[in-house]
Amino acid sequence: MKHNNKIRIKLLVMVLAMFAFGFALIPFYKTICEITGINILSLSEQNNNQKIDLKNTQIDKSRKITIELDTNVHGGFKFEPQIRHLDVYPGEIKTVIYTVTNTNNQLITAQAVPSYAPMQASLYFNKLECFCFKQQVFKPNEVRNMPVVFVISPKLPKNISTITLSYTFFSIAGIGQGS
Repeated sequence: MKHNNKIRIKLLVMVLAMFAFGFALIPFYKTICEITGINILSLSEQNNNQKIDLKNTQIDKSRKITIELDTNVHGGFKFEPQIRHLDVYPGEIKTVIYTVTNTNNQLITAQAVPSYAPMQASLYFNKLECFCFKQQVFKPNEVRNMPVVFVISPKLPKNISTITLSYTFFSIAGIGQGS
């Protein structure tokens, strides 16, 4: 009987440790990404309270940049851009719309994490408005159109002619679920 109680206690401690580890993964992941530069957020996302002076934006019509839009999903969502690519002039303000559908029959909280290719483009890709700035709460089976307003800096190196903006949209376990 004493042996069974020891095993129960050890199993309970293991379950609690795994539960705590699961909650620690998101901040741990963000820290690793910041240190290694993987999936780095653009400067505008790191300092999303920073104001961009739109009056001084100058459009460079001597070249166009192709923006490719990519999406990935982890959780019960359908997530896609309304267009897959567009051409923009550096300095030109553009808006793209993403459609998100909660395919679950329950309230879900989710977050979108962006990444860029080539990675150095993130320094020149400035988002003025983005659903990725904060967590989103979706009602059961809700469909929502969410904008991203951005401008590519005219200082973008001339050798970059295509930028891929990729979002991974994932549900955040334990927040807003089962309500």
